[in-house]
Amino acid sequence: MDLATFLVQCLNALQYGLLLFLVASGLTLIFGIMGVINLAHGSFYMIGAYMAYALAPWVALSFGGGFFSTLLVGLALSVVLGYVLEWAFYSYLYEREHLQQVLMTYGLILVFEELRSLLVGDDVHGVKPPALLAGTIPLGELMTYPVYRLFVSGVCLALAAAMWWVLARTRLGMAVRAGATNREMVQSLGIDISMLYRVVFAAGVAIAVFAGMVAAPVSSVYPGMGQQVLIVCFVVVVIGGIGSVRGAMLAAILIGIVDTFGKVLVPEVAGAGVYVLMALILLWKPEGLFRAGS
Repeated sequence: MDLATFLVQCLNALQYGLLLFLVASGLTLIFGIMGVINLAHGSFYMIGAYMAYALAPWVALSFGGGFFSTLLVGLALSVVLGYVLEWAFYSYLYEREHLQQVLMTYGLILVFEELRSLLVGDDVHGVKPPALLAGTIPLGELMTYPVYRLFVSGVCLALAAAMWWVLARTRLGMAVRAGATNREMVQSLGIDISMLYRVVFAAGVAIAVFAGMVAAPVSSVYPGMGQQVLIVCFVVVVIGGIGSVRGAMLAAILIGIVDTFGKVLVPEVAGAGVYVLMALILLWKPEGLFRAGS
């Protein structure tokens, strides 16, 4: 493997890991703070990808905007979606057993998949990146790298930094971290835990939808894509530590490296690499890399 190829694979690993982090960070907040096993979280990623495909013509016709306007409209709709779903469904699951949570959230997967089939069909779709980011940059004499992939990595890093700032430096973040450790104590201090949960859930949905929208030009849009990413995101949450955003970041980057280089170096067994990594880390630290709320 020459230097240019190695650099390309490093960039691919970073971009894949950062996208995984965006999806998994919302999942680890919902799972770690609210105690809900949300199997439908991958569906939010799928909804984001289909938003990038289906909303673009409507946004262009209504507002005269392009890809970035579609992102803003999709984010606004995703916050509303998360708020309504938490109020209508998830708010009834906090005191329920995990089996009931699994059954209800799996039911939501079926509902979202059926709605997807009815509204946009079962075909595979492509989403064009914005013209501003459609070019490539040279890496060596023979290889190039898409500018849009670099844009995705930069946006993911910016959102990760913003998420860290909110969790570490604001009163909302303090309440979220405290809620991950002791929700009864947070409630006894006068914090409206129901509203806190609603905000956290809406933010988690919005992050997953945003990840799906920015990933659409890279991975295309196809049925079942939510379930595919959900499995890997649960691995991220388990490795990083349930409820730890910092752990989710580190775990996602590790998985991105293992998966990307595994497909290049040992493609025959690359699919097992992520799970071998999880097994090794859990043998070393059964609770994950970091504690909840960190």
